[in-house]
Amino acid sequence: MQDIKQKTEELKGKIEKVVESFNLPEKKKELMRLETDAMDPNLWDDQEKARKLMTALSNLKQEIDDAETLKEDVDTIYELFQEGSFDESFAQEISRLEKKVDKFELKTFLSGQYDSKNAIISIHAGQGGTEAMDWANMLYRMYLRFCEKRGWKTETFDVSEGEEAGLKSVTFNIEGAYAYGNLKGEAGTHRLVRQSPFNADNLRQTSFALVEVLPELSEEDLPSVEIKEDELEWQFFRASSQGGQNVQKVSTAVRLKHKPTEIVVTAQTERFQEQNRKIALNLLRAKLWARGEAMKEKKVKELKGEYRPPSWGNQIRSYVLHPYKMVKDLRTNVETGNTEAVLDGELDEFIDAEIQKL
Repeated sequence: MQDIKQKTEELKGKIEKVVESFNLPEKKKELMRLETDAMDPNLWDDQEKARKLMTALSNLKQEIDDAETLKEDVDTIYELFQEGSFDESFAQEISRLEKKVDKFELKTFLSGQYDSKNAIISIHAGQGGTEAMDWANMLYRMYLRFCEKRGWKTETFDVSEGEEAGLKSVTFNIEGAYAYGNLKGEAGTHRLVRQSPFNADNLRQTSFALVEVLPELSEEDLPSVEIKEDELEWQFFRASSQGGQNVQKVSTAVRLKHKPTEIVVTAQTERFQEQNRKIALNLLRAKLWARGEAMKEKKVKELKGEYRPPSWGNQIRSYVLHPYKMVKDLRTNVETGNTEAVLDGELDEFIDAEIQKL
């Protein structure tokens, strides 16, 4: 009885703190603003913008509903205990609500300016030839499976395939509530240790791949980032394909270079050039934002003598498949021996720990 009483009181106190951190009144104001925007008769003149607004509106409604429902459920269980109206299933219900509150609490950590945005992920194979390219492909599949489990949509913008196997690089978009906030901690170098499947001796091989994570940003998100047309260098080419009837006969793929920063982005998966142009501009905008953020961080952290750029060498996680099985995050020390599940998209434990650390 004493244990149940303590758990009930702790649960009541926790949900009140979580809802307060979630800032429900401010969320409701934002909902009203989005609902007003959604009533604009000219909204669907720009279908992409309209679709994103309606998605944001739906996600916010769901968040508010989840917060209110969860608080009501906890309040009800607390009142029932106070009245003495509980049975054998009471402890199970408390345990269920504790898990839901813990999961919802993670959203209160995602308070960054762009945490609620969609995400853009790029994966680049490191040195090591076919081994590294195969590892990049494994990571690509891992993130696609993770997104599938979350119910998030993915769209691949650019793929550079390896000569024998795997991928040299791939860039894809993830559409889902708080996709960027959840995944931004995945940025960095990922290390794989295994027996090589590409040589007869099955030698132990270490491979590396770099993961970049950016928020999907529009012009409205970054009014201060001006992209001038005379600073852009456009190239158009035929998108790569496997041949046959699908060979591109028109130069729909786009390569865009921002001359002042020499940032280059590519988009080639859409059928029409104009769509790929729009994707390339969005990619460039996100990279310019990330560059600006990195420069700010560098200035602050150089004063403390601790700046490390988000680049090769900053290893965040090791995936060991031989001589033993273990995935270990080097920042949070979260680890598991179930490597198959991780590579099949079971990343929640690692991502949740990194979110709470941030």
